[in-house]
Amino acid sequence: MGLKAAYTSVFLLLALLTTRAQVDASKIDIVRDKWGVPHIFANTDAEVAYGLAYAHAEDDFETIQNCFLAGKAMLGRLKGKDGAAIDYVVHLLRIPQLVDDKYNTISPAYKKVLEGYCAGFNAYAKTHAKDVLVKQLLPLTPKDMLCYSVLQLCISSGVDDALKSILGGRVATISNLQPGGSNGFAFNSKITADGQTYLAINSHQPLEGPVSWYEAHLCSNEGWNIIGALFPGAPIVLHGCNQYLGWAHTVNNPDKLDIYQLEINPKNKLQYKFDGKWEKLAVSKVHLNVKIAGITIGVTKDAYWCKYGPVLMTKKGTFAIRTPAMFDIRGTEEWYLLDKAKNFTEFDSTLQMNAIPGYNIVYADRYDTIFYISNGNIPVRDKSFNWKSTLPGNTSKTLWTSLYPVTQLPQVLQPGCGYVFNTNNTPFNATGPNDNLDARNYDQTMGYEKYDNNRSLRFTELLKQYHTISYDDFKKIKYDVQLPAKLSYMVNVDTLFSLNAAAHKDIADIISLLQEWDRTAEINSIGATVFDVIYYAIANDFKNQKNYSIVTTPKAIELYKNAKAYLMNNFKKINVPLGDYQKLVRGDKALPVGGIPDVIAAMYSVPYKDGMVKAAQGESYIELVRFTKDGPKIESVNCYGASNNKGSIHYDDQMQLFTHQLTKNMTFDKTEIYKNAERVYHPK
Repeated sequence: MGLKAAYTSVFLLLALLTTRAQVDASKIDIVRDKWGVPHIFANTDAEVAYGLAYAHAEDDFETIQNCFLAGKAMLGRLKGKDGAAIDYVVHLLRIPQLVDDKYNTISPAYKKVLEGYCAGFNAYAKTHAKDVLVKQLLPLTPKDMLCYSVLQLCISSGVDDALKSILGGRVATISNLQPGGSNGFAFNSKITADGQTYLAINSHQPLEGPVSWYEAHLCSNEGWNIIGALFPGAPIVLHGCNQYLGWAHTVNNPDKLDIYQLEINPKNKLQYKFDGKWEKLAVSKVHLNVKIAGITIGVTKDAYWCKYGPVLMTKKGTFAIRTPAMFDIRGTEEWYLLDKAKNFTEFDSTLQMNAIPGYNIVYADRYDTIFYISNGNIPVRDKSFNWKSTLPGNTSKTLWTSLYPVTQLPQVLQPGCGYVFNTNNTPFNATGPNDNLDARNYDQTMGYEKYDNNRSLRFTELLKQYHTISYDDFKKIKYDVQLPAKLSYMVNVDTLFSLNAAAHKDIADIISLLQEWDRTAEINSIGATVFDVIYYAIANDFKNQKNYSIVTTPKAIELYKNAKAYLMNNFKKINVPLGDYQKLVRGDKALPVGGIPDVIAAMYSVPYKDGMVKAAQGESYIELVRFTKDGPKIESVNCYGASNNKGSIHYDDQMQLFTHQLTKNMTFDKTEIYKNAERVYHPK
């Protein structure tokens, strides 16, 4: 046996030993339904986690490995310099040290879940050794998983953008020109025609990659029984529905992160002033492994730390960042407990952990309770500073040390109007006008959003049309692709709709197409295509830092001319239906798909081929719930299918449903699940 083979065998043996130490895989059932969605049944939560890891690895082993390689600071071994940059950030944020120091804050029950997941992942890796990307990843451990979850939550709290803004020599800006977008809304019996409670779970995530949704049903004899969605590498459902309650997440944007400029000693670049004294930067050596031209090379780089947190030295100065996500490792444990909550009291009690650093929550349950909260870790800050800008990093007055308790965050429980919603808009427009919160009652340093967007304005328009809402109405609202009467993009595009077509004969035809458009984004809409082409031209300007707040007349003329040329060059005509221009693409299959940026059923696209674009982010995993006297009735759909393996029939089998705004039924009924199963088996 060669050295390399022996090395691999040692790691796989360790993985096998880890597997055997956790659970008996023969007691775990993976039940694949007709759509390939895994329903995991086992006695304990740890065994269910084992089954989830194994089933998800069957469907997307490569993506999960990429996730854990990032958390383990080993991505450079696979992806070279780009991966090594992420590895450096893991060390810059001191994530491994944090997990080591805080590991005892994880409950014994959740540690067993993590151990079970690791055992399932390692078992799959052992039996599929040829598919292992980097042998040093194995064996995966609970601490590795926590490192990845902390990294992800730091990124979602703004660390990635902050680092880019510092290294790029610019101030980070918030732009809702091209928002990621998510929707969640809930109605109770005060407004529903049948007296039932409805919940729409509709996060707009990337359709592929490490933060794309994977659907699963997790069921143990220890009270874990939930159907919903999770990201690769997550051992729990992140949002979904159990037999008692459900919730949707949308991204929120209060002020969760601060950037500081340090006052550096001109005689010693490793000293910074703090409360009148020179303090020394902590310096650590980060050892990175970078794959270059097929060879792994070791690189050493310094990482700096101060009282605020990680430090970056640039030509414009020395900066530090600080966000609560860098100091807690219990985020996924909180989600685990939310999965198992049986009523609002238990759900709300779990939220008081304050371990999930962000996200709006739209909640509903079988007891007719609806609830909204703009959840997150919000620091208690000194009001005498401008927290919207770069802060002085030389005083303890800017070094916050405590967070607002969850009870003091914006939230609405059981509003009189009977509904709550969020579309990434302000938390101060989350329900009916008479039930909304007053922004003046919240400290301005919390930085909560004050803006609405097209989706929130359109949702409000729709609600005004109904006295009561049937389930069919509920679905029409969820799948609405109409822009509101008054547009609310970051760039004012009104000039596009007021330009005098007769005065511009060379582009009069395309001006008329847009101005006669009914502002819907159905597959057959021609005006939607014109708007989409112009929208992405504006978005590209912003990407290239050609920012402007309004489309002027000269700019409108330029945009129309370029759009006409684009359509003529690629389609030989300007009256192109949206479905001919925008496709949902998976392998060799390309289907027409509707939606444009910031309609309720939104879709964001990237260049595809022959002038067409392909859907990349927006409508992805959808779960619609009715809480009835007989329990929840659930329908769902994923944009592609349950598997990321090209050879699987479930690689693209939900695309037809998805593009036609149809769903599949899901159930908690174990007898029915087994009866209609495509396959029932145990992990190997």
